[in-house]
Formats: sequence, C-alpha cells, structure tokens
Amino acid sequence: MARRKGRDISGWLLVDKPAGIGSTDIVGKVRWALDARKAGHAGTLDPDATGLLAIALGEATKTVPYLADALKAYDFTVTWGTETASDDAAGAVTRRSDARPDPQAIEAALPAFRGAIMQVPPAVSAVRVDGARAYDLAREGEAVTLASRPLWVEELTLTAARADGADFRMVCGKGGYVRAIARDLGRALGCLGHVASLRRIWSGPFDVADALALSGIDRASQAALDAALLPIQSALDLPEMPATDLGALRIRNGNPGQVLGIADYGAEVWVSHNGRAIAIGRYMGGEVHPARVFAQAG
Repeated sequence: MARRKGRDISGWLLVDKPAGIGSTDIVGKVRWALDARKAGHAGTLDPDATGLLAIALGEATKTVPYLADALKAYDFTVTWGTETASDDAAGAVTRRSDARPDPQAIEAALPAFRGAIMQVPPAVSAVRVDGARAYDLAREGEAVTLASRPLWVEELTLTAARADGADFRMVCGKGGYVRAIARDLGRALGCLGHVASLRRIWSGPFDVADALALSGIDRASQAALDAALLPIQSALDLPEMPATDLGALRIRNGNPGQVLGIADYGAEVWVSHNGRAIAIGRYMGGEVHPARVFAQAG
C-alpha cells in the first residue's frame, strides 16, 4: 500500500482571499506550502469575492461542520439598474431598469430580508440539481430552476448609499447567498440589482483581521506557517472537558472515558488532554462518549 504524501499536521490557517482565484485553489496552495496530507475549507467564496477563508488541515477537517454552521459576516456593494445571469458583476446583463431607490426606500425594504427568510440560490451556484452542479448546467445553457431554501439573517444593514448603488453588511447562517439578497432586494425596490463586490469579514470565531495574505503564504517559510496555525479546537464553540490519563486512553480508542469538570447531561463537548484536543463527544455522568476522535500526530 502506497504511503500518503505530506506531513501529518493539524490545525487552522486563516487566509485573506484575494479576488480572481477560487477557494479550492487557495486550499491547494496552502496544502502545498505546508506540505500537508489533508486540507479543506469551511465555506466557499466566489472567485471574485475576497476576505476570510478558513483552511482546515489534517484532523481539523473533522471540525469543519461546526464552522460551516456558525454565523458569518459579509460587507458587500450592490449596483442598481441591472440584473445579471450570475447575480454579480461577472454575469451577462439580463434585465435593466432606469429606477433608482433613495436611502429611505432601501431602509424600508430591509426588514423583509431579516430573520427567518426563504431564499432561491443564484442559478450560477454550487447547488446540486439531479446530481449536477447548478453552475455547470447554466454554463451548458440549460434553464435552471432552483427551489427556495430557508436562511437565517441575523443582521442586514445599509452602511452607505449612492445614486447607482449601496453598501451593506449582512450576518447570516449556513447556506446564505449574498448575490441572491442583492437580486431580491433590487426586485423588491423595483430597480433591479447585482453584487458588485463582496468581502467576508468574519466566520464564527475567526476574523479576517487575523488572516494571512495569500502573497504572504507564498513567501513564508514552512516554519512560519506552522507557527501561524491555530489549534483544532479554535473552530469549536463547545465546553472543554479535560480527560484523566485513563480517560484519555479510552477516548482515543473510541470508548467512553472519564473527564474532569461538569456539564449538562448529554451536552456536546470537546475533550482535552495535556492541552491538546483529542475528541468531540457527549458528556454523560462524568464520562464523555466520543463521536469524533482526533488522531495524534506521529
């Protein structure tokens, strides 16, 4: 059996993604720079979007669902007067309008886009339709009809307004499409619109202010990148339960093990031993029953 290539390294690396490159390409660059065996990301950014892209390495990939489910914040600009096939500036213009909203009209429209809403994803998106990606079908010229999906919008605020566009900040849950918000807001205002620029500023506990520039990753030494890695548990908004020595041994083998401290019965927690994350599981009467166990390097 061939040995897997790369180093056995785990943790999170935060990248400030530039425009013009895909999220998967960023993952590949980070994996190559760190010579890591395994890498993934939590939340795709469109190629023209910028901002925070959190890269999970090694065992940290087991915590990706926790970050994917966390709230995320975006700053974005909408251009009024045109709707495009992709709902952003990269798509061909499909409709035009001479109407322009004033700030009062925009503010009046925003409450309908807050809280629990239903959203139809853009036709050019990664949503699957009969097993195929919607963007692949759109590129092939097929008409794509997507079903609406629930979305939680924690915050949607107008931060600046101009004659032909406006700036917004949105905080939303999993599966939100800023491009769809821009499209639907333009329709609600009767002026049409599309996203002109988009930047993710934070995701769960991670902030773009702490992220590395892609150019810096290309130039940095492997040792410097290792030092920039955040621990596996950085993405977890869960209580920590330190394990006893015997408990840690049992938990690492996938069995219930004794921990120190108290949590609500059945609560999901992460387990540490000697300062390192070893598992995620459920606390049950002094023990944790592991659901995900983190393999130890080496």
